[in-house]
Amino acid sequence: MKRFASILLVAGLLVGCKSGPTPPEEPAPMAHRQAPGADLPRPDPAVTESRREEKRERRAERRSERDGSGAGGDVTEGSRPSANAQASGEMNPATSGGTGGGSHRSHGRADVDDTPGHFDYYLLTLSWSPEFCATHPGKPECAAHPRFVLHGLWPENNDGSYPEDCSQAAGPANPGLYADLYPDQSLLAHEWQTHGTCSGLAPDAFFNTARKAYGGVRIPPELTKQNVEGQVSPGNIVGAFTQANPSLAAADLVVSCGNNRLTAVEVCLTKDLRPTACQGVRTCHANVVKITPP
Repeated sequence: MKRFASILLVAGLLVGCKSGPTPPEEPAPMAHRQAPGADLPRPDPAVTESRREEKRERRAERRSERDGSGAGGDVTEGSRPSANAQASGEMNPATSGGTGGGSHRSHGRADVDDTPGHFDYYLLTLSWSPEFCATHPGKPECAAHPRFVLHGLWPENNDGSYPEDCSQAAGPANPGLYADLYPDQSLLAHEWQTHGTCSGLAPDAFFNTARKAYGGVRIPPELTKQNVEGQVSPGNIVGAFTQANPSLAAADLVVSCGNNRLTAVEVCLTKDLRPTACQGVRTCHANVVKITPP
């Protein structure tokens, strides 16, 4: 038995010498580090163009003109543009005493300083969601039938101009943290690229600032009712907001309308989110606006 075991031991050593040492395992390739904001979807081109056209129309309606034109007056109720018309940019610019067209900027693009952080104040835009959802019922933000929702926190200048697309900086690393503000992450991506990059803030700081600004405005109780609808003057809407928010003055607010329908209420805020008088913008000049019910 001892001799047999010795033979086996010698055979094993011979095999080991012939085959050589076991080569080390190939290391697994290193995974590429995911860049911050990689989870953020690219803005949907249709959403981006639709939102930008909506902003162009809104700003054209209320842009202050240096020649003083665009005075308001009695107007008849316009029909709501179709969803296809809104998406394609064929929205009717004729509105309650608005300019009815023209550039959405007071100054050419070349005259606007697009350096991040170089702007005068924020325009906190609260969209009346039922108006948008009437023609976009399938949008994620419409599922809960909300009333006023955060559209965006937009850098503005006192002369009526505003910067956009100030850099290609990546958005928030975890966009899901802001689902309470933007259920549609494509809209979040659009708001970051178009407006957030001009704020001078990091992505998370920008959206947390937007959340704080949005949370700091109390929606008037009469505009949160289940059966809210009908017609009301823009002045009464402003009055309801100032009554619900004693820190706000009428000059700090802008009412936006399209085809004599309420589309948004906008609040002018300093960079540290204190109310400030709106400069370079004017409010809807309709005698009354129709409130689309939720």
